[in-house]
Amino acid sequence: MNQPNPDAPPASPVIPVQLSLEDKFQFRCHKGIACFNKCCENIDILLTPYDILRLKKHFGLTAREFIDQYTVDFAMDGQGLPGLKLRTRPGSTACINLTPEGCGVYADRPAACRYYALGLVSMRRAASPVDEDSYFVVREDHCLGHDEPVTQTVGQYRAEQGVDEYDEATREWRRIILKKRSSGPTVGKPSERSLELFFLASYDIDGFRDFVASAGFAEVFDIPAAEKQALLADDLKLLQFGFRLLKQVLFGEMSIAIKKDARDKRMARLRERLAANPVDKATEIANAQDKLYDSLDE
Repeated sequence: MNQPNPDAPPASPVIPVQLSLEDKFQFRCHKGIACFNKCCENIDILLTPYDILRLKKHFGLTAREFIDQYTVDFAMDGQGLPGLKLRTRPGSTACINLTPEGCGVYADRPAACRYYALGLVSMRRAASPVDEDSYFVVREDHCLGHDEPVTQTVGQYRAEQGVDEYDEATREWRRIILKKRSSGPTVGKPSERSLELFFLASYDIDGFRDFVASAGFAEVFDIPAAEKQALLADDLKLLQFGFRLLKQVLFGEMSIAIKKDARDKRMARLRERLAANPVDKATEIANAQDKLYDSLDE
């Protein structure tokens, strides 16, 4: 009789079968099931920009307040692309939002929670201009939902969990990450300023709004006033604009017009400020902002 190898890596919970929207799988989670909340007691949840948008509104917080209270930083790649994960309870692996009754933010739960027990993989084939989504089942030992006598298609399950809205809101963001990963060194190492912009546009929607509303931004980008006001008034539109800006900065995909005299004006203003003494906090912020603008139209 063969004995298990204690040094062998743990078996993956992922069932290695790619599924389409029309493929069926068996699964149901509900409060009456014996394993209810078990999956929330050991989490590793990457947050998308739309997750943060929904959750910060749920708690009535600014984006920065939510980030500070409910997330932890991590690097999404070897070049330091900033990511955020949902925080766990102190000294525990349990979700910070878990309550005895279940998820405390269920109506605004992250996309990763909505997908469970499915996973999503996006790939772009060679010479293909678009990425393709496929799905797979995640079957963990503690989960009894796979034994429930309920079968549905992937598409039906996605609709039931309300994940379509989340995927649509972050589709371009996922494409940015996919392109950066697939391009590797050909894209080049992002500058510190572009990483700061990635964080701002992806996660701190309130800080990004201030950035877009600033006089310095208006000096750089040629955006019609009505369009700009519409962006500033709508978080989701502003988020999508941020993804366009990131594509422009990271990959040179020019979709936002830049004013021809922007650099000269900023350099003249910067020289004036540097000549002033002493340099106060407001001036330091303005100088740092100008340096960020410099990275947007190089």
